[in-house]
Amino acid sequence: VLRLLYTNNGTAVLALSSNAVHKLWKWKRSAKNPHGVSTTAVAPELWQPADGTLMINDTTDGNPEEAIACNAISMTDCFTISASGGKVKSFNLLNFKTVSTFVEPPPAATFLAFHPNNKSIIVIGMDDSSIQIYNVQTRKIISKLMGHKKKITGLAFSLFMDLLVSSGADVQLCAWNIDRWEKTKTTYIRPPSNHSGDLVGETMVYFDYGGKHLLVVHESQLAIYDGNLECLRLVKWAPRDALSASISSAVYSSDSLLVYAGFCDGAIGIFEAECLRLQCRIAPSAYIPASISSGGGSVYPMVVAAHPFKPYQFAVGMSDGAVHVLEPLDTDAEVGSSHSSGDNTHTAKSAETDGDSNQK
Repeated sequence: VLRLLYTNNGTAVLALSSNAVHKLWKWKRSAKNPHGVSTTAVAPELWQPADGTLMINDTTDGNPEEAIACNAISMTDCFTISASGGKVKSFNLLNFKTVSTFVEPPPAATFLAFHPNNKSIIVIGMDDSSIQIYNVQTRKIISKLMGHKKKITGLAFSLFMDLLVSSGADVQLCAWNIDRWEKTKTTYIRPPSNHSGDLVGETMVYFDYGGKHLLVVHESQLAIYDGNLECLRLVKWAPRDALSASISSAVYSSDSLLVYAGFCDGAIGIFEAECLRLQCRIAPSAYIPASISSGGGSVYPMVVAAHPFKPYQFAVGMSDGAVHVLEPLDTDAEVGSSHSSGDNTHTAKSAETDGDSNQK
C-alpha cells in the first residue's frame, strides 16, 4: 500500500497499491454497527460496484511497481484524483468510473492536492521538481511553481496563513502565497545530531488543524515548524532506543494533539504533538498477525492515515498490502512488548483488512 486516505466523512478508507489498483473499504450498517461508523469493533468491507469495475491508474512503462503513486479525495467524497506514473485520472467514487484524464507525462505527477477553497483547482507536484497549478474546468495550467531541485514529495495548505508549503526529495521546504502563487520562503531541513552525512529521501509535510504549525516528516526525524518555516526550538525527534528504525510515515491526529508515526521495523509510535514526547510504542506483535510476522521478511506500515474527526483512530497501509485500523485506548503504555500485561486489544484495537479478500 503506497497511499492511504480516509474519506472526509470518515466512513471509508481508500488505498492505492503498488500495482496501480485502488481499493475502497466501507463500514456498513449492521447489528453490531447500526450507524455505520468507522470502528475497530467491526471490520470494514471491501466495496466495488456491482458491475465489477476497478479503479486502475495508467502507468508509463508497464511496471507499476516502480512508479510513484499519489492520490487525493475531493471534499465531497465524490471523486478521487490519482496517478501511478502515467496520466492523472479522476475517478467517481460512487461507481468507480473514470471521469477524466489529464497532465500526460513526462513529467509524471508525484503528489496531488485539492485547493481547499476552489474546487476547480488542483495542485500537482511533479517528478521534474515543478509544481503545477491546474484548473480542471478549463483544463489549463494557470501557474507553474519552480523552487525545488528534485521531485515533489509533499504539499500542504494553510488557509490561516494563505500558504501552500511544498517538500521535495531535495529535503527542501518552500512556502508559496496561494493568492499570487509566489514563493515567500525556503529552507532545508537539518540532519539530527545523531545522523552522519547528508539527508536523502522523501520529506512529507502536514499542517495542524489550525493551520499554524507544520509537521515535517523524514525517515531521520519528526519536526514541528512554524509558518515562517522555522523549526520550533526543541520540537524535534529522531529515532532512538525502542524506536530506532527509520520513520516510514507520520501524520497529525484529527485534533492535532497527537502524531502517529510508522517505522520500518513494524513498530508504531504515538507522540504528543506539542513537544514530540513519545507517549506510546505499539509493537508489531500487537497488530500484525503472527502468521505474517513469522513468515520472514519485514512487514511494516508504509503509510499512516488519521481519521478526519476521531482523534484516537488511525489506519496503516502495510508493505504486504494489508490495512489495519487502530484505536489505541491507552496512549501512555507500551503495547505488545514483554512489559505489557493483559489483553493487548484493550489498548490497541485493530480492524484488519486484506488486499486480496473482503476482510480478514
